[in-house]
Amino acid sequence: MRRGIKTAVLGVVLLGTVGVFWLFQGLQTLQSKPMIPVDEAAEAIIVEPGSSFAVIAESLQAKGLIDSPLLFSLHARINNLAQRLQAGEYAIEPGLTAAALLRRMAAGEVIQHQFTIIEGWRFETLMAEIHAHPAIEKTLSAQASAAEVMAAIDRSGIHPEGRFLPETYSFPRGTSDVALLRRANRALEAALAEIWAERAAGLPLDSPEEALILASIIEKETGYAAERARIAGVFIRRLERGMRLQTDPTVIYGLGDAFDGDLKRIHLRTDTPYNTYTRHGLPPTPIALPGVAALRAAVNPAEGKSLFFVSRGDGRHVFSETYDEHRAAVRRYQLQAGE
Repeated sequence: MRRGIKTAVLGVVLLGTVGVFWLFQGLQTLQSKPMIPVDEAAEAIIVEPGSSFAVIAESLQAKGLIDSPLLFSLHARINNLAQRLQAGEYAIEPGLTAAALLRRMAAGEVIQHQFTIIEGWRFETLMAEIHAHPAIEKTLSAQASAAEVMAAIDRSGIHPEGRFLPETYSFPRGTSDVALLRRANRALEAALAEIWAERAAGLPLDSPEEALILASIIEKETGYAAERARIAGVFIRRLERGMRLQTDPTVIYGLGDAFDGDLKRIHLRTDTPYNTYTRHGLPPTPIALPGVAALRAAVNPAEGKSLFFVSRGDGRHVFSETYDEHRAAVRRYQLQAGE
């Protein structure tokens, strides 16, 4: 009888020892074994808001990323992580351990997606690109009007063109289109206010709004960084002298969908609020999204005497002080190019 009791006790002790060893080895494995081999592609998991720890653990097991939800749970509870896991999208790179993933989820270190707004985009292009981005939550209809979009970001009554700062924005999956647009709009407003405060003295610009409009024209006229301030100088001098700006991008913008890519003489004579060949001064709104460099150029133009410029066909321009010089440049770089 005693021998049987001893045997049973030894069995229990042995099982307990084996269990402790299994537990220890399992917890060690969570901290040392990569969830994905180094030669495999990275994965991503999404923790939905309100998901229980059990659901998260079972999901990881179903994907073959962990062997034991029990060990995963024990490690989380021992390290006080189980109640701290945050919803979001998490990257699982080759070499990442389950323990490291738990720490990442507890810290909310979610994947940061990116969306780049390009200088010179129009508002309609911006909206199309936002709508096409897979990580942005769409709360605005693809058919939402400009007025509806601006109302959604608390800027009712403001024309949307040029109101969003071109740069790269990082954000977690599920960020809404409205949140991203509001962020880009506020970034533009902050940049414009700062740049306007540093403007050169005596400019024929009465407000930050006019600087934004001019910057949008500069943005569309050249992609060559070294020319922005020179082009700004031409426009500023023309405004000072009461000359029409006579800039093609404003005409094209005013034509809207009627423009087929080929700007003709008749277009230059077709009056719209944006035709700077038929009207003096700046157009009523920006015509595109200007970047910081164009904004700075608009309020800090280069000094000089040139009143005209014409494209060389390679992204740069020839600047002229007189109309005769300008006509000669046009004949050389534009008329000959079309022959």
